[in-house]
Amino acid sequence: MSNKPPPPRPAPRLYLATPVVDDPAALLAELPGLLGSADIAAVLLRLKETDHRSMISRIKALAPPVQKAGAALLVEGHAELVARGGADGAHLPGIAALKEALPSLKPDRIAGVGGLTTRHHSMDAGEMGADYVLFGEPDAKGQRPSAQAIAERLDWWAELFEPPCVGFAMSPEEAHDFALSGADFVLVGDFIWSDPRGPKAALIEADAAIKKAHATATASQNPAGGEHG
Repeated sequence: MSNKPPPPRPAPRLYLATPVVDDPAALLAELPGLLGSADIAAVLLRLKETDHRSMISRIKALAPPVQKAGAALLVEGHAELVARGGADGAHLPGIAALKEALPSLKPDRIAGVGGLTTRHHSMDAGEMGADYVLFGEPDAKGQRPSAQAIAERLDWWAELFEPPCVGFAMSPEEAHDFALSGADFVLVGDFIWSDPRGPKAALIEADAAIKKAHATATASQNPAGGEHG
């Protein structure tokens, strides 16, 4: 039967970026509650630049509570510290960094990549073996494409390519729109930590936004309700 609907996509999940971590104590106190409050697939650890030994000890402090909650801990940059700190992988800033890091991360650890300014770069990253591609993060000057352009890129990728795509959301509204456009994961960060209600309320709201988007997408894919497909 050619009119059989495509299988439903799994619901998108949150990917939580930490603030830049110097002393991990405050984050350690807060993380278990945050990880328990929403469907978080992974945590991106952003480390303050310092000596390797200090950075490794911070990874070692934060990896167990994240992993215990069933999420993966990825380190921003610093692929060389991933194994020594017990993290699950690294997020790399562009094709050159991905290429350099792949031998040390594969096959046991996750290699994700951002900084992909063109479609061509994104396809290169997929072909090289990136475990996910991230679209929409600000560049060094804080500039980023429009939310509509990011949504279009996610839609293009989700339609054509196998590796998961991640949308970098700067508000619950963007989280909703990127999930609707085909993001497998939605990366949330600064707006969560700066929310006057506290990060837990902001995370719950972002989680609800992507679940709502998934319900909308599933319903439009299968208007008959899906029970008799």
